[in-house]
Amino acid sequence: MLLVIDIGNTNIAVGVYRGRELVDDWRIATETRRMPDEYAMLLRDLLAHRGLALTSVRAVILSSVVPTLVTTFKELSERYFRVDPLVVGPGIKTGVRILYENPKEVGADRIVNALAAYRLYGGPNIVVDFGTATTFDAVSAEGDYLGGAIAPGIGISSEALFKFAAKLPHVELLKPKHAIGKNTIASMQAGILFGYVGLVEGLITRFFQEMGKARVIATGGLAEIIARETRIIEVVDQRLTLEGLRLIYELNRGAEGVGE
Repeated sequence: MLLVIDIGNTNIAVGVYRGRELVDDWRIATETRRMPDEYAMLLRDLLAHRGLALTSVRAVILSSVVPTLVTTFKELSERYFRVDPLVVGPGIKTGVRILYENPKEVGADRIVNALAAYRLYGGPNIVVDFGTATTFDAVSAEGDYLGGAIAPGIGISSEALFKFAAKLPHVELLKPKHAIGKNTIASMQAGILFGYVGLVEGLITRFFQEMGKARVIATGGLAEIIARETRIIEVVDQRLTLEGLRLIYELNRGAEGVGE
């Protein structure tokens, strides 16, 4: 079986594949101080919940925007799975031509998403990933990565509002009844949620002006909340990055080790 791991700043997405079938997937908190053995025990328990053992994993691929955790998960893979993990980065085949001034600057997760979006939904497309940062990535009709935009994530934005405005409280990200709030909490919810929808629609509209009409695909923790408030997002796919990692594994090492 193939274990795919996407390490983000806030969460780590984990999935296990049997061939091309996603058996199960999970999200765990990113913790840079956690040791390889600790992560291994977490993975052991998650796999066991699905009736799987650590020994059932025959191959590992990972992408990461947290450099220190690459070493952690490489050590984990070598010690517990007895495999050298494939790490998405320079020199790895992705099937995506990167039309960026410096291709090495593009986060691995963004290229993984671009590949998956193109293979699953065709092109041109725009991938919006709602993570710690919200990334917007443009993919051409030929599957080339054209570039994109990076904005502060919703969590960062709302946390900054609480941190730097002394009288404003923490609020739950819920849809208020009206854009014109009648109390502080409703006003903050309107500003955060509807304001962020405006940011998403505004950036995507500008992308359309530069690349033409494209299908918009959203992924990440808050994708569904934002997608419910705008028609500009056509598809929500929470497993997009996991599928992209599987595809990159097959491009680089074939399907061996992905079966039983």
